[in-house]
Amino acid sequence: MTPSDASHSRWSDLDRPPLNVPALRRGLLRPGGLWSSLDVVDTTGSTNSDLARRAAGLTEGAVLVAEEQTAGRGRLDRTWSAPARSGLFLSVYLTPGAVPAQRWGWLPLLTGVAVAAGLERSAGVDTALKWPNDLLVTVGGEERKTGGILAERAGDGVVIGIGLNVSLRADELPAPTAASLALAGAVSTDRETLLRGVLRSLEHWYGAWRAADGDAAVSGLREAYAANCATLGRTVRAQLPGDRTLTGEAVAIDGDGRLVLSTGDGLQEPVSAGDIVHLRGVGGGLT
Repeated sequence: MTPSDASHSRWSDLDRPPLNVPALRRGLLRPGGLWSSLDVVDTTGSTNSDLARRAAGLTEGAVLVAEEQTAGRGRLDRTWSAPARSGLFLSVYLTPGAVPAQRWGWLPLLTGVAVAAGLERSAGVDTALKWPNDLLVTVGGEERKTGGILAERAGDGVVIGIGLNVSLRADELPAPTAASLALAGAVSTDRETLLRGVLRSLEHWYGAWRAADGDAAVSGLREAYAANCATLGRTVRAQLPGDRTLTGEAVAIDGDGRLVLSTGDGLQEPVSAGDIVHLRGVGGGLT
């Protein structure tokens, strides 16, 4: 290792310090609050998989954070990985209990609203939502993905995973369509500040949704999601299960959290699951 290499290595460590677990626990775990435990591991394959395996013995509000995630999973089993301590990689365990199970589909959308609100306050970055689970920021006038959300049933509840690129440099991005909060001009890339902001926002929105028995309209969730959804008003292509493709204008989010497309024949069709490609509209280009 040359002197310059050693200097860069030391700087990288300073630039990406490990999380201060005792400080996070003091700030987030409190009597009567949602978050019941917070654990940080140096590295793991997937925080979602780890929590899901332990779901039977978990209390609601368990939080698992990884400094490095080597086999994080996104939709359609896509992988999510990044350099150690360059992002936030976490999963939480929630048990909505009395909320009717058919309304649980709102949880990934709720998480998107909460993460976007938390990042706006803690990082000063406008984060838009791409239905159903992507987090977008603007870099160089283009929308790019900086994070994603994955929710899956486990035990009596739901494990929700959140992955966010925080300090990745341009040469570290996994794809040209990706971004990081740093590249989007974040006023802070301190991961402890961001993690506290995200979890406090998630606690707020989850509490409001539960108090409304999972009614997305009454809790304000449906309106908040629509207001921050970059997919609405765009022409999109939905790649649906069974190799079916549907193209149309995204016109609404319905009461069940589905994306409603207005197709060329004048029909409106709700989409509950699928891969969405933005073809044109606000911001232009393909995302």
